[in-house]
Amino acid sequence: MERRIGVIGIVVEDREAAAARVNAILSDYAEYIVGRMGIPYRERGVSVIALIVDGTTDAIGALTGKLGSLPGVRVRAALTGK
Repeated sequence: MERRIGVIGIVVEDREAAAARVNAILSDYAEYIVGRMGIPYRERGVSVIALIVDGTTDAIGALTGKLGSLPGVRVRAALTGK
């Protein structure tokens, strides 16, 4: 299967409830993560994470699906066409 490069944006609205699970999922998919930047936006009470990924659409879809199923976590991805 062909690999794609992309960016995943994650907004964690409830850091106390979701941070440990988000980090566990990211650790499970570490082989697909090229880079990560996380910003705790304390004034708004959220954390924003940007990931650069390189993987198959199945792997990236599984990652975003698991993250998006967590309460208080919003996820969007943009991938290269080929």
